[in-house]
Amino acid sequence: MLRLALLTSLLATSAFAASADEWRNRTIYQVITDRFATSDGSSPSCDTSQRQYCGGTWKGLVGKLDYIQNMGFDAVWISPVVANVEGNTTYGEAFHGYWTQDINSLNSHFGTADDLKSLSTALHNRGMYLMVDVVVNHMVGTADPPNFSAFQPFSSQSDFHSECFVSNYDNQTEVEQCWLGDKNVPLVDINTEDNNVVTTMNNWISSLVSNYSVDGVRIDTVKHVRKDFWPDFAKSAGVFTIGEVLNNETSYVSAYTQVIDAVLDYPSWFPLVAAFQTSNGNLSALAATVQQAQSSYKDGEFMTGAFLENHDQPRFQSLTQDSALVKNAMTWPFVQDAIPIMYYGQEQSYAGGADPANREALWLSGYVEDKPLVTHVKTLNAARKAAIAANNSFLTTAVKFPSTGSDSTMAILKPPMLALLSNGGSSSTPKWTVSDAGFQANEELVDVLTCTKINADSNGGVTVQGSGGSPQVLIPTSALSTAGTTCSSLATITQTSSARGWVDGAADSLPVLAALVLAVWAAQSSLVL
Repeated sequence: MLRLALLTSLLATSAFAASADEWRNRTIYQVITDRFATSDGSSPSCDTSQRQYCGGTWKGLVGKLDYIQNMGFDAVWISPVVANVEGNTTYGEAFHGYWTQDINSLNSHFGTADDLKSLSTALHNRGMYLMVDVVVNHMVGTADPPNFSAFQPFSSQSDFHSECFVSNYDNQTEVEQCWLGDKNVPLVDINTEDNNVVTTMNNWISSLVSNYSVDGVRIDTVKHVRKDFWPDFAKSAGVFTIGEVLNNETSYVSAYTQVIDAVLDYPSWFPLVAAFQTSNGNLSALAATVQQAQSSYKDGEFMTGAFLENHDQPRFQSLTQDSALVKNAMTWPFVQDAIPIMYYGQEQSYAGGADPANREALWLSGYVEDKPLVTHVKTLNAARKAAIAANNSFLTTAVKFPSTGSDSTMAILKPPMLALLSNGGSSSTPKWTVSDAGFQANEELVDVLTCTKINADSNGGVTVQGSGGSPQVLIPTSALSTAGTTCSSLATITQTSSARGWVDGAADSLPVLAALVLAVWAAQSSLVL
């Protein structure tokens, strides 16, 4: 019985059913499955303007998990997995996965059910999470009126709202019940007021999560479905839910933080891009938006997802090529309260504009790992994890924005981390004077981006002179480990791993350990399985 209890415990721990709290310390790498990696490792041409399938698969993604994990990411968000419209349309093929026709079948272009299960298993064996994108609001037709019989399981016109295309986004009823798209490719709005539809959707998400051991669900077009639909849907999923509410107002987005676990932080994304795409950006507007969210969202900024790029918006490097501005903007998601999310290709300096140009094939980059932005992201991930390990309250301590003495600089204080950003650009020499940085008197600090030491002053404040417009991320040397990957030669913690680090590392080995225990148990018991 003891062996059985141990085995059961190990097997249960080796599978993830991740709650919102368990996602707090994760960083997420977002991929468009069709554009990330091919099954055989080949690099076919991929013209984004053609809007066609280019050959990326779940199996290909498994083969490139080293690349993702080496950057420090421990969760992967993949595009929707269900069967989509087949063939060419006015706007190309459904390579992105958002044009659902059958929620009960998988998109065969990405692989088989076994391939998706293998991806989930491969991630879990590494201690990583799988997030799957889902579309609840609509199914997609290829003509107007659409062929309702092509949709599954909703194949009757009565399963959908009557045709009308959204034109007035100030009319919430219209936003929720009219259609997206147009007459060429109508996004036919599902009647989520119908009880049978609701039951079907809730049962479907429960099965999807269970069948493929999904750890989190990203929900598309959340604001286009009535708010009171979402709590039961999220409960049926049984894992972390984060939704897209595309709006720049915290007052609008706040209501959705009451009905699902988290939202993508669009209200902060707008001022983030505006702040760093030119040297005239307004940094204080970014801080003000965060402070509004801290006071109005259910869980403040903690249960949001921070991002600089995604598949719906132009890549940041299509807006500016200034390397300092890019690095400052990329630093933001990793040094504030929200869960950091990075869109694939950003680290390879991809610079595609609006859809479809921002959906490039990553294999064309060669997955090179010694590029400046790959190193930058790797360092930011490591620094965030070091800060989490050093401060048990890091993930629940709201950021503050102490004064820096300049409109072109900002300080983001989240102990033990102090991030110093500027938008002066590569030709600037920013200076930050932060009197209330919160460090110990004369405490020894290090900028983890350059491994340069500085010391706090006698009051725990800092004065830092920068160069080339580069950001700085300061952490006390006492918060860094000599066994870590962040400026280890300057660190003063000598243990090989913290208690938190040991637990995280052990989780990576649990599937192997469980298999070993099972094998030993079977041998000792002469058990046939």
